[in-house]
Amino acid sequence: MKTLLQFSISAITVLWLAGAALAQAQPNEVGLNFVPAKTRVNFTLGATLHTVHGAFDVKRGAVHFDPATNKLTGEVLVDAASGLSGSDGRDKKMHKQVLESSRYPDIVFRPDRVEGRFAALGASTVQVHGIFVIHGAEHEITIPVRVQMDAGHWTITSHLTVPYVEWGMKNPSTFVLRVDPSVDIDIQASGETP
Repeated sequence: MKTLLQFSISAITVLWLAGAALAQAQPNEVGLNFVPAKTRVNFTLGATLHTVHGAFDVKRGAVHFDPATNKLTGEVLVDAASGLSGSDGRDKKMHKQVLESSRYPDIVFRPDRVEGRFAALGASTVQVHGIFVIHGAEHEITIPVRVQMDAGHWTITSHLTVPYVEWGMKNPSTFVLRVDPSVDIDIQASGETP
């Protein structure tokens, strides 16, 4: 009887240790649900007379990350028509001539993989590869992302440069005002883990 009890306790201990090792070897998928009110996409555009600053709103976003494969699925959807720079005339020109936001209302990022080491808790800096869709065209990009994971929520910051003229959009430069052919984008986002 004593031997059977010792065997049972040993078997339970071995199963528990095997389960714990398996859980560590195969981490669970991480879901990142964006909270639009806590997510900002800011832009900076250099020009000869002054630098233009503005922002876009995020409509929605949900991304799922599998740490076992470094694969990402999901998308982040930005409202192209929400872009504002503080000047009605400049914004009308941006939406009508450059972004053509009535024709292309969404700016989308569809990530597909992470390069680098991701921490389930704490801070990580990784490279996120994916497809950036703007002005009706898809562009393959890799962007640096700093992630802070905490229990139940997360924050990210990122910076990228979009060569909008190279990607087929009109340069709004005039004879007097020269505008850079690329725009800097800074993303600050936070959300919840389901």
